[in-house]
Amino acid sequence: MGVYHSANDSSQRQLVPASTANVPARVMYLEPYDPPAAPAVSTSGLYEFWQLLLSRKWLILAFAALGVGLATLWSLRQTPIYLARISLEMQDGAGGNTVLGLREVNASDNSDAWVQTQVKILQSVSLRRRVLQKLRENGGKDPGPSSFASQSGAALATALPALTPRKDPGQAANAASMVTVLPPATSTIRTFGAARIMEIQVESPDPKFAAAFANTMAREYIDSNLEARWGAAQRTSDWLNKQLLDMRAKLEQSEAQLQNYSKNSGMVLANEQGQDNVAQDKLRQLQTELGRAEAERVAKQSIYEVATSAAVDTVPQVIDDGRLSGYQTKIAELKRELAEKSAALTAAHPTVIRLQAQLNEMEATLKRERDNVISRIRNDYDASVRREKMLAEAYRKQMAVVTDNSTKSIYYGILKREVETNRRLYEELLQKMKEVGIGSALPGSTVRILDPADVPMAPYKPNHISNMAIGLALGLILGCLVVFTSDQVNHSLKAPGEASYYLKLPELGVIPSNQAAARSAKIDEKNLMPLKEGANGAWSAGSDSVELVTWRDRPSVVAESYRSTLASILAAKGLKDRPRVILITSVDRGEGKSTTVSNLGIALAEINQRVLLLDADLRKPHLHKIFNLPNAWGLSNLLRERISLKDSPIEALVKPTDIENLYVLPSGPGTLSIANLLYSNRMAELIERLKDEFDTVIIDTPPMLYLSDARVLGRLAEGAILVLRAGKTTRDAALHAKQRLVDDGINVLGTVLNDWNPKDRNRYGYYRYNYSSDNT
Repeated sequence: MGVYHSANDSSQRQLVPASTANVPARVMYLEPYDPPAAPAVSTSGLYEFWQLLLSRKWLILAFAALGVGLATLWSLRQTPIYLARISLEMQDGAGGNTVLGLREVNASDNSDAWVQTQVKILQSVSLRRRVLQKLRENGGKDPGPSSFASQSGAALATALPALTPRKDPGQAANAASMVTVLPPATSTIRTFGAARIMEIQVESPDPKFAAAFANTMAREYIDSNLEARWGAAQRTSDWLNKQLLDMRAKLEQSEAQLQNYSKNSGMVLANEQGQDNVAQDKLRQLQTELGRAEAERVAKQSIYEVATSAAVDTVPQVIDDGRLSGYQTKIAELKRELAEKSAALTAAHPTVIRLQAQLNEMEATLKRERDNVISRIRNDYDASVRREKMLAEAYRKQMAVVTDNSTKSIYYGILKREVETNRRLYEELLQKMKEVGIGSALPGSTVRILDPADVPMAPYKPNHISNMAIGLALGLILGCLVVFTSDQVNHSLKAPGEASYYLKLPELGVIPSNQAAARSAKIDEKNLMPLKEGANGAWSAGSDSVELVTWRDRPSVVAESYRSTLASILAAKGLKDRPRVILITSVDRGEGKSTTVSNLGIALAEINQRVLLLDADLRKPHLHKIFNLPNAWGLSNLLRERISLKDSPIEALVKPTDIENLYVLPSGPGTLSIANLLYSNRMAELIERLKDEFDTVIIDTPPMLYLSDARVLGRLAEGAILVLRAGKTTRDAALHAKQRLVDDGINVLGTVLNDWNPKDRNRYGYYRYNYSSDNT
């Protein structure tokens, strides 16, 4: 039974018989995936980028290893740094501790602002100088905690420098000459949100010095805080003393002014005691009556204005008048009765005339009553206006009396209040001065040490693991950038489908590289031919070269790829209508056109087709080397000699190979007139003769980049195939070659992507497929 393998071309499928010679039963082999003619650049940008990273993972890992190595080297060269910590509790520094009843000068109602102020004090240069001076005096060691007496002494020495004995200049010079060189140290202050806790962190290459610096800094901060408070208390006391002297002088002056004014103005004790309140009471009564009169006048004016308008019926006097209401009710009844009679009787009827007369009389009576009401309202309004004017005049006169009586007492009251104010301030200041003393004025510290700093046992920096992680991250990022940048600047055709997208040509096949195909063949390897390393270092499945892989290594991935390519060529029009003269060319050298020619010829011979491989590359022929044939005579001889092409036996024109049904016409010796030979009529006659003798003629031509041989021979062929090498052939070069073939009227069947590395398994994978010598 014949054995078949599947061939894909777009949406069509066709079974092509394959030769079973030398194929063992139950052999497992791989079928290459034939990618669709879809754009290679998918809309899924992240997916494409991920696949690109996977394809260059070793380069990215190399950058990552380099980053880790450099980070490790840098980290090992760093000086170890030790970190010492000491915790401080801030005991209500802004809570209102007072000195002599006055709020402290550095206190604040905002505790957060007060804590930030303390942080700045801890970071000040002056405090750092004190700490370094203290450490130098103790040889760089921790001086230990100071007692309360020493703290008070330091505060008193700062506040009262005259009481502190001065050092001899000679002693100061000797001390300066014996300054201890201290290790470097940096301090950081850390807060904890709303908590009144601060942490002093000191970094230094000397662990003992780091702990000593932290402890000394905390104690010096507490001492400086006490000194600042004591200085503030002393300044407050001095200020109070000065203010007391000034206040006593002001009090004496204000009392003298009050006595002089009493004598000169003739003020009596009665006025001082406020016995003239009768005039003021009368003024307040007039003011009250005037307010009432104004309110009454406004109310009556409002009623009067409403009454004089068209809305007289809304006036309360009209609404509350029973007679008016009766008139209105009677008028309504008469109107209703008149309307009923008028509907049934004529206007001249006595009943209608009587009703109309009664209605007119009643309306006239209502009008007179309304006029009387309006007249009464106007009289009430006029009376309220006159009363208001009289009260206003009386109020004005009484105001003049009260103003005249109180003018003399105004300045007297001012002087009296000034005396009282000065006396009260003087008494308060005198009381505070009596309470002033060193014991009561010096407040306690608002800072307490929670956890003193211990000598750190392990270095804080450098963090080797963190540095290595950063180096790894930077290496990965740099590697990804390099891969992405190189991919952007690389315009070569790299993956299946790209040629179809950019060239608008069918992709007839994809030939994987030998090494990639061997790595991709993850099946039962004991059923495959073993990999062998050729003389040039390339790997092939059981052969020394890939040019004959379809014949020698039939179950290999590369061989099946060539068979799949042939199936795509034959699938378009079928085996009978296929192109019989096929020209295979490439854009540049080294893209695998001769390899493609030999393997496609072998694949055709396997399906019992007589195939001739015509080596038309007269400059650098290669087919005779592939099939180990002499090249002393060949195509160039046939084109130059005058022998009859029609009458010559075919055995005299071509040479058979070791493969059944496969023949080769070598290029022959080189010549300088290649263009003349290819343009000659004998070339066309030779093609016609070969078509009569063979089922398929495959022409191997030179690359198209600089030579025109392929374009000349393409006019004699029924179809042309453009071989592209993955990662080498650029899109522009391939498009230029395709366009030149199309412009010459050559039927371009499609492209073959050669030497593709199928690392992108998720998108372009291989599938497994069993076949055997039977139908099972």
